[in-house]
Amino acid sequence: MDWGTELWDQYDIIEKHTQSGLELVEKYVKFVKERTEIEQNYAKQLRNLSKKYNPKRSGKDEPECRLSSYQSFVDILNEMNDYAGQRELIAENMMMNICIDLTKYLQELKQERKTYLLDAKKAQQSLESTYKQLDSSKKRFEREWREAERAAQYAEKTDQDINATKADVEKAKQQAHMRAHVAEECKNDYAAQLQKYNKEKNQFYFSDMPLIFNKLQDLDERRVRKVAQGYILFSDTEKHVMPIIGKCLEGITKAGTNVDEKNDSLIVIEQNKSGFERPGDVEFEDYSQGINRASSDSSLGTPKGPMDLLGKNRNKNFWLFSKKSKPTVTEDFAHLPPEQRRKRLQQKLEDICKELQKEVDQSEALGKMKDVYEKNPQMGDPASLAPQINQTSQNIERLRGELNKYETWVAEAGVRGDTLRYKSHTFNNNGAHDLLSPDGAHSDESTPDTSQAIYAEFDDDFEDEELTAPIGKCTAMYSFPGASEGTISMQEGEVLSVVEEDKGDGWTRVRRSNGDEGYIPTSYVTVSINK
Repeated sequence: MDWGTELWDQYDIIEKHTQSGLELVEKYVKFVKERTEIEQNYAKQLRNLSKKYNPKRSGKDEPECRLSSYQSFVDILNEMNDYAGQRELIAENMMMNICIDLTKYLQELKQERKTYLLDAKKAQQSLESTYKQLDSSKKRFEREWREAERAAQYAEKTDQDINATKADVEKAKQQAHMRAHVAEECKNDYAAQLQKYNKEKNQFYFSDMPLIFNKLQDLDERRVRKVAQGYILFSDTEKHVMPIIGKCLEGITKAGTNVDEKNDSLIVIEQNKSGFERPGDVEFEDYSQGINRASSDSSLGTPKGPMDLLGKNRNKNFWLFSKKSKPTVTEDFAHLPPEQRRKRLQQKLEDICKELQKEVDQSEALGKMKDVYEKNPQMGDPASLAPQINQTSQNIERLRGELNKYETWVAEAGVRGDTLRYKSHTFNNNGAHDLLSPDGAHSDESTPDTSQAIYAEFDDDFEDEELTAPIGKCTAMYSFPGASEGTISMQEGEVLSVVEEDKGDGWTRVRRSNGDEGYIPTSYVTVSINK
């Protein structure tokens, strides 16, 4: 069934229906646009939310950043940022694949429909014009036929009139004959116009308009099919990113499962352990026996109690329960407790080593470039490198001075034998300098060699302490000679028991099955700690 056959007389209905269909497409495009705006605003709000709660660069070095609960929260924020990206992708794809595509298609349909309606109007106007010609010829025929009848009646009346002359009779007959001839011509013209109109009318109702209506039907069906595809795309666009959104949500779930409260507690201990011993008992000062405060303060060397109520620091508050004033920060971190000071000094020393190595590499590169310029002047002027070489040399000297200074402070902070365990750092001739290594070697003669005395304490520690239970296992990725005191050798692939974890200085204490213990570089092994 088609419109041309079944709706041949419903031009107005067809025109209204097709217009309504195009308006539906426009309404759907507007709906999708508003949906994309919602998605974009939602994604923007999610990104702003993630940015608001993400730590600033300056805050990423805070102690809390190492906690698994904190890291998991950062992971959640990152996943939310990725999730926002997928919402933006939904909006972008909907705009491209639905809004823009349907808008372009809609313009084509409007132009096509306009053409068909214009053709219909032209056909209608042509038929109306033919009908007007038919009506005009019909009226003329009617008028001329009446005139011919009147002329014939007048001629007959004149012929019967006895008073009329022969000339009058002849004239009346000629007039009647002429009128009859004109009427006959009008009759023939009317018949021709009628035949023409009927032919055009049949063409209009059985050919032209049905063809136009069928074209409009095809246009409307294509419009319906296209908007149906837009409906499907509305769903498929979101389905396409659902796997990635699912991964974002899985990442959030994983962030929650990665939280390790026990490990967080260990990190808090590691970061904040002061290294102080617990305060001893408060001494009894027997005033009845005349013991003065000075002798009491100096007797037995027993540590003072937490509140120092009877000593010379009588008014000093106990730090554990009272709010401490913020200490003055010093370059050697002397304001920190011993354990924290040692860690900060070690970290600072490693940072200086990295910076020094970078300057040394830069110096080598400039030296090679200068040699190339001297051998090939066309490539550049060697003198142009002098400012950079001088600046690099100054930086190296400055860093070497800082290195010596911090090595001295690290040696002073070495309360135990394991406080000065560093990886070996070796620099080239431009800035030749070796940090204290497990070998105890030191290339800077101006700095006292304290490594031998410090590492000599390793064996004393092992002899005095009872064997502790292993806390995990480790497997050697590389061989290690263990030539320095306090260290232990190992072969690639060897499995050892972990006695003490790396405290941030790059060394782990291990034990063999035969009871031998010592320190090995943490970077040389893969460690598995018992849960």
